[in-house]
Amino acid sequence: MRAAHIAWAALALAFVVAPARAAQVGAQVGVHDPVMAREGARYYLFSTGPGITVYSSTDLTTWRAEGRVFKDGPAWATQAAPTFNGHIWAPDIYHHNGKYYLYYSVSGFGKNTSAIGVTVNTTLDPRSPAYKWEDQGQVVQSVPGRDLWNAIDAHVIDDEEGAPWMSFGSFWGGLKLVKLDASRTKLAEPQEWHTIARRERPAFTPDNEAAPAQIEAPFIFARNGWYYLYASWDLCCKGKDSTYKVVVGRSKSVTGPYLDRIGVDMAKGGGSLVIAGDRDWRGLGHNSAYTFDGKDYMVLHAYETADKYRQKLKVLPMGWDRDGWPVLDGRDLNRYQSVLQP
Repeated sequence: MRAAHIAWAALALAFVVAPARAAQVGAQVGVHDPVMAREGARYYLFSTGPGITVYSSTDLTTWRAEGRVFKDGPAWATQAAPTFNGHIWAPDIYHHNGKYYLYYSVSGFGKNTSAIGVTVNTTLDPRSPAYKWEDQGQVVQSVPGRDLWNAIDAHVIDDEEGAPWMSFGSFWGGLKLVKLDASRTKLAEPQEWHTIARRERPAFTPDNEAAPAQIEAPFIFARNGWYYLYASWDLCCKGKDSTYKVVVGRSKSVTGPYLDRIGVDMAKGGGSLVIAGDRDWRGLGHNSAYTFDGKDYMVLHAYETADKYRQKLKVLPMGWDRDGWPVLDGRDLNRYQSVLQP
């Protein structure tokens, strides 16, 4: 098996084991691909897992399990990904005009037999009488033999004029950006596409293989007139051999080009390191980023060496250097420890 296929298989196994452990009260929160939103005084955390797993918190540290978004998975999923087994990947939560849009991915492991869908709610509070996720179906699909890109890992951001853009992608031809229409549930017409980041795909690699062009999980964060594109390089889900890390580039336009610290375009292989694993924590990545009460945070998952490399939630303070680039302190990986409450 190629490395990418091994990683996907390991990921499948991790999701079978980890949710049961995370459910133990007092344990750390075990998540992959975490994203977050705040409604009122409560934060809501969404992650890859059966039906999309949900947690809530009032302090970003102590979390309560809130069940799943989907009981059985979206009805259309097996049409796009015949091997879909209920595990929904890489959610993204986005708020616009009184509605929450939760984007998510369904896929075949190690294949670009994938699609991104979206479900909508007016509240994130499961105790509200208005709480109801209403699935809007598929937004975009990748088909082996037709597309040299992979429709997973969505993230949506509005540009300076209020137009919504969805970034996504994993391996293959890299990370894409496509404009959405005003409904936020469909592609805008005429379609507008951009390649915003990629890594070199080895020559003669069959189109149906992911290849070691290891890049995925885009997240665009707007700050002080810049758009910062975060991406994850290398391999997750391989225990002690995980090499996942977060890189960044920035642009004055949401469509790019995104240049790294030394001016290399991320669409041509550029990317400046933000944070990587250490002795205690492996496989750092699939991050999101937020500003809460004037403070910036990076949210990601990491594998804890002392706990057999199980995935754990990390919410890290994000600072900025004098040139306007994000700075994280690796010591915060040990300082932050989530707690799961009843």
